[in-house]
Amino acid sequence: MFKLLKEKRLFGDAFWVLFGQLASAIALLAGTRILTELVTPEIYGQVALLNGFVALGVAVFSYPFICAGMRLLPECTDDAGRAALFSTVFRLAAWATGLAMVLLMLGGFVYSRKLQGDMWLFVLTGFLLAVTVRRELGIQLLIGGRKQRGASLWQTTDSILRPLLAIASVIYLGQKAEWVLSGYIAASFVSNTVWSLVFGRVGKAVLPTVYPAKGGQNSVVHPTAAVWAYALPLLPMELIFWLNGLGDRYVIGYFMTAADVGLYAATYLIINEAFNRSAMVLLRIFQPVYFQACAQNQLNEGFRILWLWIACVSAMGSIGVALLLITKDWVALLLLAQSYHPAVALMPAIAVGCALHCLGTVVSQPLLAKKCTRLMLLGRLSGVMAAAISIPLMVKEFGLLGAAMANPIYFGIEALVLAMLARPWRPVCTVNKDVLKRTEETAEILI
Repeated sequence: MFKLLKEKRLFGDAFWVLFGQLASAIALLAGTRILTELVTPEIYGQVALLNGFVALGVAVFSYPFICAGMRLLPECTDDAGRAALFSTVFRLAAWATGLAMVLLMLGGFVYSRKLQGDMWLFVLTGFLLAVTVRRELGIQLLIGGRKQRGASLWQTTDSILRPLLAIASVIYLGQKAEWVLSGYIAASFVSNTVWSLVFGRVGKAVLPTVYPAKGGQNSVVHPTAAVWAYALPLLPMELIFWLNGLGDRYVIGYFMTAADVGLYAATYLIINEAFNRSAMVLLRIFQPVYFQACAQNQLNEGFRILWLWIACVSAMGSIGVALLLITKDWVALLLLAQSYHPAVALMPAIAVGCALHCLGTVVSQPLLAKKCTRLMLLGRLSGVMAAAISIPLMVKEFGLLGAAMANPIYFGIEALVLAMLARPWRPVCTVNKDVLKRTEETAEILI
């Protein structure tokens, strides 16, 4: 079972992934601690809501194409095929991001006219979306090519510069949401420029590390069609993912105030960072290797990798929740300004929800490996339906604590449904194709 982990390269990948995630988490948490001292919960809440639109643009309009590129990369057996795949992913992601920016500007114009809001904030959010997509495109394609060192350095640089320049902007220019956003934009622009020059074309940087699929044939003959076929079901799924992850703060903003959003967002960020960064370390180590094993039809190896991954995520979640129950007051004292401490009671429920979300992500990996993105969409849909029902009811009844308590409900339902659909207890390629086809047709009718 541990044979693969003994390989020198996997240990090297693990080191760089751990370094990147740890350095990024420290930078983000330290930046959050200082920023909460400098800005009020209301300003922090405005930034959190605008950052939510950036996350929506990345998740729905670009990440499905990036994810398709990562999954199809192991199936490309020559430089020409890989170059065509990278070109397709870049082009589709750029086009989709441009569309997202146009929609954001239109929404900002309507909002500023109806509610006397500041249109300039939406303009800055559009620029932040563009530089964030460029960052994610570069980092994720490096990860897909198992260039973990380059991906970690890029991510770490951006994670350090963002809070650093945002804090500097607030200190020298004033306590306003636009200066925080401007700092984020400048940081990502500098980081993207530097690492783009270092690596040249990201596609060129990852070419040497991809191995031929079994049989020696390049299965990605028409990259545009292949990327669209893989990515299209992910578009609504990523919207669902965004609603599950960030929709609660908009419900809080509707029922309560921007200051309450700031309290919740700052607390959620700290807890989510701890769990999400840990899960991301495991994902970046295991996912490329798991996809490669599946692409080469190595059934037993892929099955062992998946269950080792599941065991690591389960242990991480259990230990994390237990530690937070003991240390939540100390965590708040260390990582949040005094004015944000009333939200400490939210931490345990948020932690349980984050742990279940991480587990749901890993048990659903067989669906991605089999390219059954329609089934994965069905699983995510169950989570968003649970969230749409539970969050408004819980917030209306219990306020901020209700929003936190809703996390384990909808993430738990989602993880359970994904596990039933993905059936990780079975090796990927032993699923009967006729049964799988009928299941997907049923899911398509339901969707």
